[in-house]
Amino acid sequence: MNLIPKDVYFWDVYYPPLLLAFLFGLAAMIVTVYWLNRTRLARYFMYPLVVMTAIWSIYTVVLGTFVFPT
Repeated sequence: MNLIPKDVYFWDVYYPPLLLAFLFGLAAMIVTVYWLNRTRLARYFMYPLVVMTAIWSIYTVVLGTFVFPT
């Protein structure tokens, strides 16, 4: 079992995998919120910012677990 974290090397800089999961989760959240606003489903949420934060954290956890594992 290898416990050394795997960093992503891009343009002479090492990035932690959680940072990339965080940024890709942000991009996926923006696309999802755009779709929710476009289909007018976002008006059914009482606190849209809390829903956006929850969607962002769900995407970050899923991406961090399965796409960018440490």
